[in-house]
Amino acid sequence: QVQLVESGGGLVQAGGSLRVSCAASGRTFSNYAMGWFRQAPGKERDFVASISWSGGNTGYADSVKGRFTISRDNAKNTVYLQMNSLKPEDTAVYYCAAGYTYSRSYYGTTVSEYGYWGQGTQVTVSS
Repeated sequence: QVQLVESGGGLVQAGGSLRVSCAASGRTFSNYAMGWFRQAPGKERDFVASISWSGGNTGYADSVKGRFTISRDNAKNTVYLQMNSLKPEDTAVYYCAAGYTYSRSYYGTTVSEYGYWGQGTQVTVSS
């Protein structure tokens, strides 16, 4: 079992920045690829970014490329999502997810590839 707890969400103006964090506990963090997903009201949960357990491979949704950066600190069992140049359409609940993998380079980009989820943190971008 892996427990995930997100933090750092909040209200920010368009063009601003925010960093959300996800603290993991329960299993060896470094054996898990980590992902961030988001879900706006009435919409499906969408992929945002993901990172391999080595930290050397990352993936991003087209809508956030160049604005968001995912990173991880395996010593602190924490994954981060730095969000810059935020837009109102980035408003959503942001979820952290963990997926066990044997590959140090693997990172998933779909909901089904992740077995553990946090409770989510709200990010609201005002125009």
